[in-house]
Amino acid sequence: MSIGSFIKKQFIDVLQWNEETEGVLSWRYPMQDFEIQNGAVLIVRESQVAVFVNEGQIADVFGPGTHKLTTQTLPVLTNLKNWDKLFASPFKSDVYFFSTRVQTGRKWGTQQPITIRDKDFDMIRVRAFGMYSYRVSDARKFFTELSGTREAYTREQVEDQLRGLLMATMASALGASQIAFLDMAANQALMAQEVKGALADAFSRYGIGLDEFNVASVSLPEELQAALDQRISAGMKGGLGADKLAGYTKFQTAEAIPLAAQNEGGLAGLGAGLGAGVTVGQAMGAAMGQAMGTAPGATSGAAAPAPAAASTPAAPAAESIEDRLAKLKGLLDKGLISAADYDSTKAELLKKLVG
Repeated sequence: MSIGSFIKKQFIDVLQWNEETEGVLSWRYPMQDFEIQNGAVLIVRESQVAVFVNEGQIADVFGPGTHKLTTQTLPVLTNLKNWDKLFASPFKSDVYFFSTRVQTGRKWGTQQPITIRDKDFDMIRVRAFGMYSYRVSDARKFFTELSGTREAYTREQVEDQLRGLLMATMASALGASQIAFLDMAANQALMAQEVKGALADAFSRYGIGLDEFNVASVSLPEELQAALDQRISAGMKGGLGADKLAGYTKFQTAEAIPLAAQNEGGLAGLGAGLGAGVTVGQAMGAAMGQAMGTAPGATSGAAAPAPAAASTPAAPAAESIEDRLAKLKGLLDKGLISAADYDSTKAELLKKLVG
């Protein structure tokens, strides 16, 4: 083999990228000591862009197609190197390929809750989740701002940068939306459109085009969600009252009775001796009376009695065990106590009755 043939073998005749590795956005052609031959062929496939970089300076950008590298196709590079018009010498230059395919199904989410002002709950912390897709839209900007001279630049590397932009934009959008949390589910599409516009501007700085962006869900942290669930449950259980506060009072009373029943001694165990079960019944009667807008023992629609004129209030009349048993039965019928609590308290009262 002649020396000329040997040298010719060191020239690169065809430059192309088959994108064998998934998730690579930028790839530098492995030049090493090889040189590009005058008249070599550059193959840029659809969804690709090739960039020629000479001594750190971008010389030319090639779109999809087959390009023959001559003085006509590389006028900028030729001028930089001051080659003669015949362009007979081989040349060395870094060639970078960029994938412009849409990167689909990329998930995003708020790692930390975002604190916003809400008209229903005052200050709350919310989380948001969704998906987005993007592509390299300007290879020149992408090379200058992000990938640089790396041998390869991956999707995971660029998304580390995008994640910070996305979270900052989402926080601003949620804070300025003035949409109550309970209405966010019905406005997720509108919210996504607003965020997408702001994100598109932020991404374009790096030569990245935002293709799609959606908000799949907006939620509260677990402890706040539990409080919201309790409020919703209060509205359901106290819905018979016209006033929400009265309904919530009834709900709290209903919730307290099963908890009291779990204490040692059941319902009667809340107090001491015989008066324990009676005290619970009176407390429940007072709470229910306030919730329904009537005093304990008053009938619906009856006017409240006028206050006594005497300066010293009269002592309350002793309540018979029969009356206490009747009240206890009323609580059972309304579902406010369990059958087991009813039976145990009834047994204690009857024991006192028979001595």
